[in-house]
Parts: sequence; C-alpha cells; structure tokens
Amino acid sequence: MLHRLALIAALAAGPAAADMVARTSVLVWNEGYESFGSFSGLAVDDAGERFVVVSDKGFYARGVLARSQRGLSDVTLADRGPLLRVDGTPVGRFDIDAEGITRLPDGRLAVSFEANHRIRIYSDISKPPRAVPNHPAFSKLQNNSGMEALFSDGDGALYAIPERSGRLERPFPVYRFAKGWTVPMTLRREPPHLVAGAEIGPDGKLYVLERDLRTLGFASRIRRFDITADGLVNEELVMESRMGQYDNLEGIALWRDGAGQIRILCISDDNNKFFQRTEFVEFTLKPRFSDGNAVN
Repeated sequence: MLHRLALIAALAAGPAAADMVARTSVLVWNEGYESFGSFSGLAVDDAGERFVVVSDKGFYARGVLARSQRGLSDVTLADRGPLLRVDGTPVGRFDIDAEGITRLPDGRLAVSFEANHRIRIYSDISKPPRAVPNHPAFSKLQNNSGMEALFSDGDGALYAIPERSGRLERPFPVYRFAKGWTVPMTLRREPPHLVAGAEIGPDGKLYVLERDLRTLGFASRIRRFDITADGLVNEELVMESRMGQYDNLEGIALWRDGAGQIRILCISDDNNKFFQRTEFVEFTLKPRFSDGNAVN
C-alpha cells in the first residue's frame, strides 16, 4: 500500500562543496507501526528502487522507492520485522543496535551491530544469520561508537569503520574481512564530524558519510576516496550540508541511473524523537564526477 509522504525539496542545489552535487530531493517517510524509525543502515538494489533498512532498535524494513521527474516521490513498505540472532530468536537487550548494512555480490546482506560489537550475514534479512568472527579490537570499541560503517567490495570482502577513532588526531581504522581480519588502510579524521556510513560506489571509489551534532541540528558531509594499494588517496568533498538542512543522516547507498550518473541515497535516523523525522535524501553527481576508476 502506498503511503502519503511529504516531498520537501526537489531539484534543489546542494551545498557548493566542490560543486559536485547536481540536484537533491528529500522525501519524508512515515509509517504507523510502533517500531518504525531509528534507521541507521541502508542498502539499495542496482536500480535504486528496492531497499532494505536496519534500525538501532533491532528491526528491519524492506520497501520500494518511486521517482518522478522531480525526484523521490513515494515509498511502498513491503515487509518489516525483528532482526534475528543466530539461534533464530529476536535480538534483544545489548544485541539490538544495528548500525550498518551492505549487500554482498551474491545478494546476501551483512549487518554490523554496536554494544555487543559484531557482524552477521543474512541470506534473507528476515531469517537467522550466520556469524562473522570478531576482530580482537572490537572488544575495545566504545559502547555507542562501534562499527558505524559497513561496506563490501566486488570480491565480497567486508570492511568496517568505527564511529570514533579514540583521539581527534588519530585516523579511523578500516577493518577488512576476507579469509581473516586485516587493517589495510585508515581514514583521515577531520573533526568535528564522525563516521556514519560508507559505501563503494559504481565508480569504484569509497564514499564516506559523516555527521556532526550541533546545538540546532545535524550537519552532514560526504567525502570520497580512491582505494589503492597505498590506502585511501585523492580525497574529495562531495557534499557538505548546513546545520539543520537535513536530519540525522546515517545510512548511505549508491547506484547508477539510466543516464550514467551516480545517485547517492541516504536515510536519517530519527532517534524515535517527535521533533526529528525519517527522510530519504538523494543526491545526483554532476556527469563529470560520475566517471572514474579506482583500484580495489
């Protein structure tokens, strides 16, 4: 069933950071069920239509996005439910805080959790997952600052970045899991923003979503990097929002449209607060920024 939604803005230019954003549309999403909201992770299919979101309250939702010439126009909720433990029971207590989600090349979904820091792989998001072994450093992560960003590459390797690095001048570690865990690269930290999400785009570049909580709202930005044997290089500022321009953007996913342009789709975590909102925000990169190759 289609739900009436508010189209806040379409064809509106984003902030002029690097002049990379061509247009923006923002769509508020509302559903009437009790566990709706608090979405921290987002995955989308190659057409930018079917999506999966996970919440830090231990739930998932799946749906379909619709677009018009003006941008995002509607969303249909397909199904929803609790995330499950390996034993098939719903997550609870210290297990609920899902933060990141990524789609693997074979269609499975990986989800990262905070508090009880861990990664789980779901063949179906509504079914019990299998466990991924923990890196020894995960036990030392802060309670509410664990693996905020989770992404994967074309070979199916998983990457995780914690929300905090431990010190303002210390770069974020980028953990990689293939046959085992390594830390092949780091991400330069630029305060006051903290990591919220990350995804490798269709151009092979890494896009990192970051946010900063300020007195009157959130400020977000997206940086992108080439992935090389020497680490993350050629940093570019894709988007930087004004304070309060968007809500608490935490999930990010990328796809390429029929015109060959890269779309960046984000979702906000409303923290179950009446004065916040769940919104999809979509950016389109200008054509000259939608090409390029990186070494994976």
